[in-house]
Amino acid sequence: MRALCVFSVLFGAPVANAQQLGVPQASVVTLSSEKLFSDSAFGQRVLREVETESALLAEENERIVAELSQEEKELTEQRTSLPTEEFRPLAEAFDVKVQSHREGQRAKLDALAQRSEKAQQTFFEIVRPILVDLLREFGASVMIERSNVVVSTADITEAAIARIDAAIGDGSALQEDNGE
Repeated sequence: MRALCVFSVLFGAPVANAQQLGVPQASVVTLSSEKLFSDSAFGQRVLREVETESALLAEENERIVAELSQEEKELTEQRTSLPTEEFRPLAEAFDVKVQSHREGQRAKLDALAQRSEKAQQTFFEIVRPILVDLLREFGASVMIERSNVVVSTADITEAAIARIDAAIGDGSALQEDNGE
């Protein structure tokens, strides 16, 4: 009898926690990692920052295109008045300049995408313990990506977002603590 009581205390707690959360107990729960990131305060902050940087990069690109277009127009006008041997180096230098600007802008876009991916990786590293705690509280032993499931009655995405927002907010304080 005593062993049965100890067993129920040790293994009955997760069931009680899941029931207290108002979620049916399930051995498998689902979670939308995309929604978890994009709807969390952390993810929304990152997405706003990426959007702002993308807009700045687009403005810079438009400015560069306008400058290069003007330079190309001037170069085209010079073509009629310059001998071929004088014009060719100018045209080649212009082509090198255009390629350099393209590569520079592409590198900036790639760096922005990498920062976004890194932020998502950091987010999931930070929230892993929170997700594990939720998994236990829901009395589940497995968490599956929601997009891989046709029907689920035990999706914990909203509960996870609420818990993560309460724990880390938008993540700004975490970056300040890490000197970023």
